[in-house]
Amino acid sequence: MVERTAVDRRIAVHFFRSLHPVDAESLKSLLDQVALGSVSADAAFGRLRDLPFEDLGFAHIDHHRALRRGFPETIFSQGKTPEQTVTIAARLIEAGSLVLATRVDEATASALIQRFPEADHDVVARTVVVRSAGTAPREESGLVLVLSAGTSDLPVAQEAIVTSRSMGARTEGIFDVGVAGIHRLLAYRERLQEARVIIVAAGMEGALASVVGGLVQAPVVAVPTSVGYGASFGGLSALLTMLNSCASGVLVVNIDNGYGAGYAAALINSRSADPNNEV
Repeated sequence: MVERTAVDRRIAVHFFRSLHPVDAESLKSLLDQVALGSVSADAAFGRLRDLPFEDLGFAHIDHHRALRRGFPETIFSQGKTPEQTVTIAARLIEAGSLVLATRVDEATASALIQRFPEADHDVVARTVVVRSAGTAPREESGLVLVLSAGTSDLPVAQEAIVTSRSMGARTEGIFDVGVAGIHRLLAYRERLQEARVIIVAAGMEGALASVVGGLVQAPVVAVPTSVGYGASFGGLSALLTMLNSCASGVLVVNIDNGYGAGYAAALINSRSADPNNEV
C-alpha cells in the first residue's frame, strides 16, 4: 500500500476546494450543461473522475454522501479535538455542504462559533449547524413529532429535532408526557394522528414507545435513554422494553441515539412526501 505524501494531500485539497457541491441537483445541472454544450465532456469528466473524498490525514471526508444518501456527512465530534472538528467543517463548507456536528462539547462549540459566527449552536442537543454562504435552509415538509417521556430525556429528544429539521422535515417537540401521567399524552391525541413519523425518547422502563405505538398509524422510532436509577442499567432496561414492544410498527435505535432517530424519521418523512416513490 502506497502512503500518500504531503504533496498528494495538497493536490487533493486543491481539487476538492474547486468542486461544486456533489448532490443530486448539482449533478443534474452539470449533465444539463453538458447536453447544452456549455460545459465540455472533458470538463465534466474532470469533476467526476474520482470518488470525491478528501484525505486530511486524520479523516477521509465523504463529499459524495449527499449524492448517495440525500444528506451530507455528519461530524460526530465526540473523541475529536476542536481543531479536527473545525477543519472537517471548513472542508464541508468549502464543498458547499451543510454542516451538522453532534456531541459537541463546550470547547468545540466555541471553536466552531469563532470560525463560523453564523453557526447555530443548540446547547441542549449538543449540536452545531452551519450552512454554506448563500445556502437557504431546506423547505420543511411533512410532520415529525418528537416526544420525550420526561424533561430529563430532552438532550436526546432535542438532538433528534435538530437532525430531522436539518434534513428538511417539519419537526415539533412535545415534552414530559410519560406514562406516569398518561392524561398528558392523551391531550395531544389529535396532533399525534397528524404526524408522518413519531420519535419517542424515554428512559426508566421505556414504556412510552409501546403506548404511542398502540395509538397511532404512523411508524414510531423509539430511542431508549440512559435516564434512570441503577436497575435501568444505563438505558438497557428501556432498550429491552422497546425491543419487546407488542405494539406493531415500533422501530428501535441505540441508547441515547437521538441523531439516528432523527435521521431515520426524516428519511421516512421524505419518502412519504414524494408520491413518485415506489416500493
